[in-house]
Amino acid sequence: MLYSRIEGEGKPLLILHGFLGMSDNWKTFAGQIASEGFQLHILDLRNHGRSFHSDVFTYEAMVQDVLEYCQGHNLDKVSILGHSMGGKVAMFFATTYPEKVDKLIVADIGPKYYRPHHQDILAGLNAVDLSHKPDRSQVEEILKEYVSDFGTRQFLMKSLYWIEPGQLAFRFNLPVFNEQIDNIGEALPDNALFEKPTLFLRGGNSNYIKDEDFETIRRHFPNSEIKTIPNAGHWLHAENPKDFYSESIQYLLK
Repeated sequence: MLYSRIEGEGKPLLILHGFLGMSDNWKTFAGQIASEGFQLHILDLRNHGRSFHSDVFTYEAMVQDVLEYCQGHNLDKVSILGHSMGGKVAMFFATTYPEKVDKLIVADIGPKYYRPHHQDILAGLNAVDLSHKPDRSQVEEILKEYVSDFGTRQFLMKSLYWIEPGQLAFRFNLPVFNEQIDNIGEALPDNALFEKPTLFLRGGNSNYIKDEDFETIRRHFPNSEIKTIPNAGHWLHAENPKDFYSESIQYLLK
C-alpha cells in the first residue's frame, strides 16, 4: 500500500503530489487544512517518496493504488487535492470512481495531453553518478548545470537521502521515469466525466492551464470553477501559499 502521512480528524482529504515530489512537500499546507476539521492523507504515489517502486508507471495503476489505499483505510468517500501529475491522478480517479469522491481540487494541470517537458531535469538527475559517493553540495553543483532555477533544484534535493553513511540515493525511481516519461502527459479519455464540484487552480505565471483549455475542462468537469492564483507559477502552493490555501479552504468548507 502507498505510504502516507495522516494528520488531523474530520472529513478525509487526500493530497496527491506532482511528478518527482512527495508527501513532505505538503506538510505546512496539510497542517493548516487539518486545523479546519479535516483528516489529511498526504500520499507518496508509486515510484515516489517512501512508497514502493514498480516497473509499471501509468495513471491506471496509480488510480488503483489510490483506490486500494482508500479501501485499506476504510475511506468510503473522500475529497482530493492533486497538483500537476497528482492532479491528473485525481482527475482519472474521480472520473473512474465518481461515487468515491466528494469534492475535487486540481492544481495547475488540465485534462489535455502534455508533451514531455522535463528533459532538462531528467538530464540533470541522470548526470548525477551516486556510485561516486558525492555529498549533497556536489550533487547540487551537478544539477545546477542543467537546472538553473534555485527553487526547482531545492525541490529535487528533497528526494535525496542517506541510505547509509557516505551513500546518497534518490527516493524516486529514476530508471522507470527515464523509460516511461511519456505516460505523464496522457490525456483523460474523451468520455471521462465528473459532475460533482471541482475547483481548478492555475498559477498566474504558469502556462499549464491556458484560457483556451477552459472548454475542455468544462466538458469533462461541467460543475467546475477555474481560478487563478496571482504571483505564482506551476508550484503555486509553494510560490503563493497564502492565496492557494485561502482558495482551497473556502472551497472545501462550502
